[in-house]
Amino acid sequence: MSYPRIDLEGATIAITGAARGIGLATARAFVEAGAYVALGDLDEALAVQAAAEIGDHAMGHALDVTDKASYAAFLEATAQWRGPLDVLVNNAGVMPNGPFLDQSDRIDQLTMDVNVYGVIHGMRLALPAMVERGYGHIVNVASLAGKFPLKGLAVYNASKYAVVGLTAATRLEMDATGVSVSAVLPSAVRTELSSGIDYGILPAVEPEDIAVAVVRTVKTRAAETAVPGYVGMMANASGLVPESVMRAFRKAAHDDAAITRVDDGVRRAYLDRIEKQ
Repeated sequence: MSYPRIDLEGATIAITGAARGIGLATARAFVEAGAYVALGDLDEALAVQAAAEIGDHAMGHALDVTDKASYAAFLEATAQWRGPLDVLVNNAGVMPNGPFLDQSDRIDQLTMDVNVYGVIHGMRLALPAMVERGYGHIVNVASLAGKFPLKGLAVYNASKYAVVGLTAATRLEMDATGVSVSAVLPSAVRTELSSGIDYGILPAVEPEDIAVAVVRTVKTRAAETAVPGYVGMMANASGLVPESVMRAFRKAAHDDAAITRVDDGVRRAYLDRIEKQ
């Protein structure tokens, strides 16, 4: 596919869940490339503080991705600050863990509202203007959990499978509009989201690694980018492996880590925060 070039020097970028973790690392990476970045986050004070620390190329703003009106206000504030949006990064997400039968309906609903509807809201709001202008790029930060299910993350898996499918389908619908839609699929990332879970031999990456991948998609417009790449290839190939073989691999890889290899003291701080939402 050929898309109109987006020059990051002076570009306008909006990132959700940008006050910490992957979102903040991605904001810094875009600013380093010369872009202007609006940091949206449920924690408005932290988003404003993070933007102030980054400098004049950043702005912090309140954002509840589960509320379409809040999302629209964030994008409107971004446009008033720096003009038309060039790139939207749907990064906000939550990852509760535990056995499926033990999780509450309220937290399941929150997971789907943030991880799926948050992405839908952003795309529905940002795409029309991009299509009208004939250029633009949307990056949805999904997860390799959207390709490879793990015990203890059933509803999170479901939400990320949804984002992977949503991204692929809308990418097809955007053919010939000049607008691209890409997914970035991280492995376990060393952020608060996965804090307290020991994933064993499964690779853990830094938020800066994901930031590099997100920024790179503006140039490559790749449909999917896994981080690290080899794990993505393994996830794509897993459906071709006999179930008995895959179960043996899963056991060796401790695919029940989100249930059995959890530091409850460390994990509790994160779970308490999202439960307050």
